[in-house]
Amino acid sequence: MIIDLPSTTTSQINSRLVRLRDEGGATTLGRVLTLVIVTEDGQRTDAAIDAANDASREHPCRVIVVARGARQAAPRLDAQIRVGGDAGASEVVVLRLYGELAKEGASCVMPLLLPDTPVVAWWPFDAPVSPSKDPIGALAQRRITDAAAEKNPIKALETRRAHYAPGDTDLAWTRLTLWRAMLASSLDLPPYEKVTEAEVTGEADSPSTDLLAAWLTDRLKVPAKRFKATSGEGIVEVRLARPSGDVDLLRPDGKVGTLSQPGQPERRVALQRRSVRDCLAEELRRLDPDEVYAAALKSLAKVTKGRVPSASGKEDAAPVAESNGTAAPKKSKAKAGS
Repeated sequence: MIIDLPSTTTSQINSRLVRLRDEGGATTLGRVLTLVIVTEDGQRTDAAIDAANDASREHPCRVIVVARGARQAAPRLDAQIRVGGDAGASEVVVLRLYGELAKEGASCVMPLLLPDTPVVAWWPFDAPVSPSKDPIGALAQRRITDAAAEKNPIKALETRRAHYAPGDTDLAWTRLTLWRAMLASSLDLPPYEKVTEAEVTGEADSPSTDLLAAWLTDRLKVPAKRFKATSGEGIVEVRLARPSGDVDLLRPDGKVGTLSQPGQPERRVALQRRSVRDCLAEELRRLDPDEVYAAALKSLAKVTKGRVPSASGKEDAAPVAESNGTAAPKKSKAKAGS
């Protein structure tokens, strides 16, 4: 059920929510958190709501969408309440803010927050430079961004590193869960040797590729190189060098990977590129700071960037981007998965 409330106020929205709760028998006790989605009003807003609805089936919550409209319009708040089949296992409140009111998202959100429940803020597209200092971000225990969805993903990732605060996370990091698990499990098999070098190959504008190289640098205490892939999407290949032979995880098609290592048969493993809804559901499982993500961000500056080896076997040393992340591809092609 979808209820439109044009030119309304937050008190009127709250009154309607209470009435719906009394009529439908739903209580606040069924909601484990409040998810605040911050975006510009447009066609992409519904895509973010759909992802939140799917995630709410695992984490029942109240979803508050702050959709900022035209700044030149007269100040106005148009609201929409979605419950039942249109809201997954949550209740969705869409706030469309116009004019000067578009700058006051936090003051419109505060009266609608569930009492005594955690608050998670999510910017599905363009995020503020410092999420923890944003008025809505200051209300939240966890702040979720997505560098891959921004115009310059690599520069956005460097901004995350420069302005990181405990509680911050990025979906570019969440997309690495399967890769990290597979690489960690491969090192649990004999021979138990130290990794001497790591190489990660992926799309030039894939922030997840950079983060994976930084994570390997931090956890293995070895120099990691980040190469630009000539084909494939997201992360394409990871190579870990060891004295007895390399551990190689290759995923050329974005779906199935091949794991090769000395003394073990070649294995095909599921490495499907993850959707936004899957990553969001994973991030909502924890509300404490992610120290491993923070350490990976700090190690970004230690990653060496270059091109893949040429056909002659000699590595082209021309960098894809400087280590400070200021250089970027001419045209961004960031995808939703990694």
